Amino acid sequence: MRVTEDYVRQTVSRALREDRTRGDITTRLSVGPNARARAALVLKDDGVVAGFAAFRAAFAGVDPRVKVAFRVDEGMWCERGTIVATVAGRAASILSAERVALNFAQRLSGVATATRRFVEAVSGTGVGILDTRKTTPNLRLLEKEAVCLGGGFNHRPDLASLVLIKDNHIKAAGGITRAVSRVRCRRTSVPVEVEVSPEADLDEIAGLGIDVLMFDNWPPARLAKAIRRAREFPSRPLIEVSGRVSLDNVRRIALAGPDFISVGRITHSVEALDLSLDFQS
Repeated sequence: MRVTEDYVRQTVSRALREDRTRGDITTRLSVGPNARARAALVLKDDGVVAGFAAFRAAFAGVDPRVKVAFRVDEGMWCERGTIVATVAGRAASILSAERVALNFAQRLSGVATATRRFVEAVSGTGVGILDTRKTTPNLRLLEKEAVCLGGGFNHRPDLASLVLIKDNHIKAAGGITRAVSRVRCRRTSVPVEVEVSPEADLDEIAGLGIDVLMFDNWPPARLAKAIRRAREFPSRPLIEVSGRVSLDNVRRIALAGPDFISVGRITHSVEALDLSLDFQS
């Protein structure tokens, strides 16, 4: 995923407008306009730090004169108490941008940290951890970048990037064979991924020339056998596994032999990493 400066700036700008930073009545009434401050971004939990571009852009969007200096590399695993960055400038500007900056850093660090935990859980198996499109609206590219910082890989970024025929497509088309045939008639060179349910007929699928098979919600007892069968298909498809993946079962799934495991929870229900911006006296 490539996240441009313009994308970050526009995304952060929407968040600043939402928070009405220009109308920060508390800061305007209680803090002198010429007061200066220096603050430290402090990590309150162990985890992977991410979201640096958005954090910096939040302050720049309020006051370009605020200086942000990072003291660690983005994507590093840091221990609780680490000073991740320092912020210096007008106190009023720092206070107005603080919450938006922290929201981005906490959310994206949480995504990176959750991803790292799944990556570590499958260490040594050769299986990659994939994200999904189950992302926060308008934050997808930033969250997918955070997945990469955590050691994971990006699945398709949007509906236009890959043909992924899922269960409802199959039902609407009248079956897997019809769905795949319709795609091939219209776009012969486009890669095709198909979701394979436990009820699917692997013999039917074998001859369809599918590039990627996504085994979704398969019982663990049947998964390894199904993957071995798919490895014999003439098209030599890549194998992805999805559905109800957790830290408790991800290694067992990896040992069944897929190439990738997609994990929706690293973006759709991730816990934010605790970071605070502490003013220095």
